[in-house]
Amino acid sequence: MKWITRERPKIDRIACPWLIKTFIDKEAEFIYVPFSEVLDKAKALDAIPFDMPDVEYTHYKDKSSFDYIIKKHKITDPALLIIAEIVRGADTDRHDLAKEAAGLWAISAGLSYNIKDDYELLKTGMVIYDALYSWATHLYKQNHLQNSPFEKLLHEVYQTFLKEKKVSKKKTPAWVKDLKAIIQDQIDTQFTFDLKKISNDLEINPSYLSREFSKYFDDLNFGDYVRKLRIEKAITLIQNSTYTLTEIAYMTGFSDQSHFTRIFKQSTGKNPSFYRKKSQKGNSDTKGK
Repeated sequence: MKWITRERPKIDRIACPWLIKTFIDKEAEFIYVPFSEVLDKAKALDAIPFDMPDVEYTHYKDKSSFDYIIKKHKITDPALLIIAEIVRGADTDRHDLAKEAAGLWAISAGLSYNIKDDYELLKTGMVIYDALYSWATHLYKQNHLQNSPFEKLLHEVYQTFLKEKKVSKKKTPAWVKDLKAIIQDQIDTQFTFDLKKISNDLEINPSYLSREFSKYFDDLNFGDYVRKLRIEKAITLIQNSTYTLTEIAYMTGFSDQSHFTRIFKQSTGKNPSFYRKKSQKGNSDTKGK
């Protein structure tokens, strides 16, 4: 059986092939092509399209394509339900769903950055999901510090120190202004954020930057702040351009239109289509005057 999706996979488009080959069809073949070619190639190659708008195997409401495959094929392995939450959180930027979601996103984004060939990327990604499955099956409730009394003691001392330390009010550091400029520049271009590179550019320790970020950025963590700017840029594009909502979704860094619509509504309380209709009405009223 052949399966086809858009090129440059990161989360769902690697997790789904792993799920299919491991639990549904060991002989499955996966094809990556440009977004605009997926549906035509699917017909020509008799392949099943997935993780695309308006196909069966895709996102539904707040669920990922990975979730849909589990439901569709009635897979009941408990470890997969654990992995599903992690994949969903990583793929939709909802890292609150599972504490491992942010790590999966970081690893997946790093692999995609390092490996430019999609099929080599899939091969490497399969190893990652094999490891994740073993963890979810055998090690889910085991903590790293469990087998290291020395590290556990250091951890407890460090946590106690943090609780007792008094944080004094300080003047806003100079790096905050520089970081805002860096983020805005990326928002305006390609939505790729390499915290290690940003930390090096600012000459700041990455751990310190991550810990201090919310103090100076609207009390939001890095992911939530970037998501806020994405939505603001999307609103500007909706109101001032003729791009379709699907095009705007990809232009503002979302995995697909359903993901974009869901996050947009969570952030603004309205669907993108509401803003589009409001904008069109405003333009119509202006022309009528």
